[in-house]
Amino acid sequence: MTKITNRETAILGLLAEKSRYGYEIEKVIEERGYRAWTEIGFSSIYYLLNKLEDKGLIGSKMMDIEGKPSRRVYSLTKKGNSVLQKKVRVLLSEPAKLISPLDLGIAHIPILKPDVVVECLKKYIKSLDQSIDFIEKAHYQHEENNSPYFVTALFSRPLAYLKTEKLWLELFVKFIEEDIIK
Repeated sequence: MTKITNRETAILGLLAEKSRYGYEIEKVIEERGYRAWTEIGFSSIYYLLNKLEDKGLIGSKMMDIEGKPSRRVYSLTKKGNSVLQKKVRVLLSEPAKLISPLDLGIAHIPILKPDVVVECLKKYIKSLDQSIDFIEKAHYQHEENNSPYFVTALFSRPLAYLKTEKLWLELFVKFIEEDIIK
């Protein structure tokens, strides 16, 4: 079986919807907020397209577009569709190991004074608040635009995760502060 990365999966998924040219893929990634949950940089799109074409998962051809320069348009191949379907089944069936740099910090809390730990965690919570605010706005915008349910889910799921993480951190900070007082 051909293995594909999550970034490759994201590109293949967009091409499964319809054939697209590179800049159009970038626009969809931006519009749908893919960068909030994937690691696709603007500069990596063409690299990924070339890699996917080398694997035979997509094909491309130059197309004339009225009033614009010719563009290379990419399409999913049968092999690409099959590989994508298998990958999506795995992604929807098997939870991935959650790796958070926060856990590494928590593991090494003893090297800091408790008041410094509290200060750092409160900064983290403030950063979470900013992320929550951003994602809530994007989620609302997609609901207002009647985006497909799977697009709005890409905002509601991380929103739930961030709110849960914030709640846990607030309780953890409270525990540390109470321990400092003892």
